Amino acid sequence: MTKKDLLDEKSMEFLEKYLNNASPTGYEWEGQKIWMDYLKPYVDEFITDTYGTAVAVINPKAKFKVVIEGHADEISWYVNYISDEGFIYVIRNGGSDHQIAPSKRVNIHTKNGIVKGVFGWPAIHTRNKEKEETPKLDNITIDVGCTTKTEVEELGVHVGCVITYPDEFFILNDNKFVCRALDNRMGGFMIAQVAKLLKENKKKLPFGLYITNSVQEEIGLRGAEMITQLIKPNVAIVTDVTHDTTTPMIDKKTNGFAKIGAGPVISYAPAVQNKLRELIIDTAEKKDIPFQRSASSRATGTDTDAFAYSNGGVPSALISLPLRYMHTTVEMVHRDDVENVIRLIYESLLNIKDGDTFSYFE
Repeated sequence: MTKKDLLDEKSMEFLEKYLNNASPTGYEWEGQKIWMDYLKPYVDEFITDTYGTAVAVINPKAKFKVVIEGHADEISWYVNYISDEGFIYVIRNGGSDHQIAPSKRVNIHTKNGIVKGVFGWPAIHTRNKEKEETPKLDNITIDVGCTTKTEVEELGVHVGCVITYPDEFFILNDNKFVCRALDNRMGGFMIAQVAKLLKENKKKLPFGLYITNSVQEEIGLRGAEMITQLIKPNVAIVTDVTHDTTTPMIDKKTNGFAKIGAGPVISYAPAVQNKLRELIIDTAEKKDIPFQRSASSRATGTDTDAFAYSNGGVPSALISLPLRYMHTTVEMVHRDDVENVIRLIYESLLNIKDGDTFSYFE
């Protein structure tokens, strides 16, 4: 398997189109259409649910079901209040960071199309230097160039409109992918690449493979909770992002150690089934795939938890992509890690047998 197989020109075109499309939590369907269109040549059928989760299926008639999963949604804002002077106050839709908002451009999604705006902030000259206010939810506001509430509403903006950042994909220093929403559309991209590899390498799996792009992870793993009840999988391998902790201002003693470019991060947590995790680690070692380790004390905070604790318990594991600057508009990952997550999921699937229970008592 060469690097060309993993991220060829067609794959990179899909990645850029997929990342640049807005898919805020609760409004993921346009991105899902892009994702499914890319996967059509590599799978047998699709399943979708009423909230927008999309599943591409290989071997749909097989009784034993294995899920590989990422989530499709990105953090965003909602219009919460419009002042008489035409300023828009917001609430979070997911873990949007109030501290990065000032001076950012935004897209407000309305029935009439995109309304552009900016998060304004008082000029440095006008602020009290001895008692400066920091950005907070109650003082960051969006300016759409209007002077009255009526003017704003005439643009089609109302309470409940969802707001995203327009920042788009670019490559930094040859091998760093940068964009908003790499968390976790990179996951959707990587599991799609696994399906592509299986098809191109003519691999026949002894089980049904459910390539699952869940919605609403950012507000509590909700899409995964719904789709796991529909699929009823026997095994789940989830991929999401995790923090690169080598950048300034992060304490490794509390956040652990992970670094972009050093390989996929394999998690230890109560929700992670130990025998499945060891199969993944054995696969990495045998295939010379570099990897890192992380530990979670209670929950992984990813869709792994939703799959693990569903349907009477589903053996689940988490393979994470190290990422810098999570929940900002300049999230950053290393190309090598993207390739190695794809390789690790692909090779691990080839080591799962039909009917594997991963029981501790066998």
